[in-house]
Amino acid sequence: MNLEPETWRVFQIMAEFVEGFEELSNIKPSVTIFGSARFKPEHPYYQLAEQIAFELSNAGFSIVTGGGPGIMEAANKGGFDGSSQSIGVSLPHEQKLNPYQDISLNFKHFFVRKVMLVKYASAYVILPGGFGTLDELSEVLTLVQNNKGQQVPIIFVQKSFWDGLLNWFKNTLVENKTINPEDLNLITVVDTAKEVVDTIFDCNYFESCH
Repeated sequence: MNLEPETWRVFQIMAEFVEGFEELSNIKPSVTIFGSARFKPEHPYYQLAEQIAFELSNAGFSIVTGGGPGIMEAANKGGFDGSSQSIGVSLPHEQKLNPYQDISLNFKHFFVRKVMLVKYASAYVILPGGFGTLDELSEVLTLVQNNKGQQVPIIFVQKSFWDGLLNWFKNTLVENKTINPEDLNLITVVDTAKEVVDTIFDCNYFESCH
């Protein structure tokens, strides 16, 4: 039987989903950390991401990132140095992979990778970033808003960085009724690693999510 290239692509996609589900379903609980690939190790945001991941790892959470440089590298490094697993979910030809990974998963298809980044997370931590980070935070907000994903904390880190976007959410999106005022409650904004950990462990928060 001759299969057309597009048919073969369906099987490739299925195989990537199966591999990802088999690997990542066993690492719970985990936290997915997003942020820019452009920050260097000397940057305060890099150092903050590393600290957050280290504390989360020692608190029992595996750390999942996109596997690349910048904030992803910092988070994988913090997780790698901590007591839980550090996982990278990457597109191997898109960027240089960082070396701080106990488990490395490479996906050819961008949308498969995005599913793996969000599917098993017990929380999403969003550090400063650019268009890629905005794409990822928009996706997790949409999934949680529409009950298509787990009702888990969505934590923006560094209030000074996100203030402009959050004010736009409130003053433009809410005012024009493209989102509901209560949708803003999906987001928690913090500045420190301790606040990230405390938010995730806040029992009242989880009760409100479920």
